Amino acid sequence: PTLVMHGDDDQIVPFEGAGKITATLVKGAQLKAYKGFPHGMCSTHKDVINEDLLLFIKG
Repeated sequence: PTLVMHGDDDQIVPFEGAGKITATLVKGAQLKAYKGFPHGMCSTHKDVINEDLLLFIKG
């Protein structure tokens, strides 16, 4: 299983050019887009990211 997590306000790696494409290239991948989250969302929004990761892993 693959979870693609991407902030839609990423100024380093644009969501349209990476997050969406990655999710379509990996068979069966799940895309989780975060409105307003930046490139460093794992640091700036760690509580949200960690909760979603745990939910995905526990599946």
